[in-house]
Amino acid sequence: MGALSDAKKAYRLLKRALASRTAVQRVRRRLAEREPFPTDHFKVAVYFADGAVNMYQMRQWYRPLAELAKRWPVVVLSRQATGTEKLLEEDAPPVVFVPKVRDLERFIATQDIRIVLYVNQNTRNFQMFRYGRRWHVFINHGESDKMYMTTNQYKAYDYAFVAGQAARDRLSRTLWDYDVNHRTIEIGRPQADHYSGTLPYTPDERTVVLYAPTWEGDRPSAHYGSIASHGEELVSRLLATGAHRVIYRPHPRSGVVDEAYGAAHRRIVAAIEAANAADATAHHVYDAAPELGWQLTAADVAIVDISAMVYDRLAAGKPLMITRPTDEQASIDTQGYLSDCEWLTAEAAVDIVAEVDRVRADEAAIARLRMWVQHYFGDTTQGVATAKFHAAVERLMQEWERWQAHEVGTVREDEDDDDEETDDEDA
Repeated sequence: MGALSDAKKAYRLLKRALASRTAVQRVRRRLAEREPFPTDHFKVAVYFADGAVNMYQMRQWYRPLAELAKRWPVVVLSRQATGTEKLLEEDAPPVVFVPKVRDLERFIATQDIRIVLYVNQNTRNFQMFRYGRRWHVFINHGESDKMYMTTNQYKAYDYAFVAGQAARDRLSRTLWDYDVNHRTIEIGRPQADHYSGTLPYTPDERTVVLYAPTWEGDRPSAHYGSIASHGEELVSRLLATGAHRVIYRPHPRSGVVDEAYGAAHRRIVAAIEAANAADATAHHVYDAAPELGWQLTAADVAIVDISAMVYDRLAAGKPLMITRPTDEQASIDTQGYLSDCEWLTAEAAVDIVAEVDRVRADEAAIARLRMWVQHYFGDTTQGVATAKFHAAVERLMQEWERWQAHEVGTVREDEDDDDEETDDEDA
């Protein structure tokens, strides 16, 4: 049995290696057809060391980075071929493929990069930290109260751009000797300024419910996924009413660890297809599209797991419910929004229709929601977060200039000291 298992693992590794090599060849051919980038052009780099499976971490930044690039040219330093392919296919900023450290070194040497942004905590980020004389800034791929948001890895970055006061409070409670006032800069949620997109249906009298579960997680403390515990029940109940429209947007990694979880996901997709076939006016949506925006604003109520989706929706300021994890070992923050949110237990999923009606009509709950929006994101007026993001980058650019001037001045002082010593010797 052990030999068979080893053989299967070896086959998977070989298959993965061949796919990676083929992807590298495709990327290199595509890039060979492109004009080389001008030297000393890019001022901001986004470092992305992941493949296609984690593209959701980059996609949400496309539009904010496009706005930033109007002032400071932006390039993505992509380390994996599959991720690079997606970046080249999509509406991403300019991309350079730097799979090896020497590739990275060559490109860095041709540019005037002053700020490097990081959207995740990939271990290969460490390879970029070696470059001094530029700011390394963690911008993350979402706001949440997951344990990921308080990792000690924050200390590896010069600065972190955070959404608001909630993030600062979270880091202050958890990290030892971390100066949040100096090392974090609040920018709100600039992605929310770009919540848009074309609706795949024509709005009508139906109540629109967004169900956006996360994946099953790879350890008990991260078992936040609800597809198997809540999802099938609540989706089937909503599909049956004829008065609701379901937008089902699961995490792209759903089922990668637990096959049973993946099977539950496929049954939900099949149920949506069957409901649409039975009623041509239903227009339920299985949403696997890369872009996130319209889903957050179009839904009357959102049902999400503990994940960044909680806070993506919170930034929209509209009613939402959070699924309560069934695994008692799942880590749940008891200080922030999750201490005051609208929980949906697995047992209550059978009453989802009544629960949806309740949260839409509860004025006290809506007032509390607005308070939490302010705490997490500050002013959510259209355009304010984008202005904060640009101001944060501008501030670091000015600090970069100040340090450069200081360094040049120090070198000149050293040269002057050398000259004085030479004159003394001549005398």
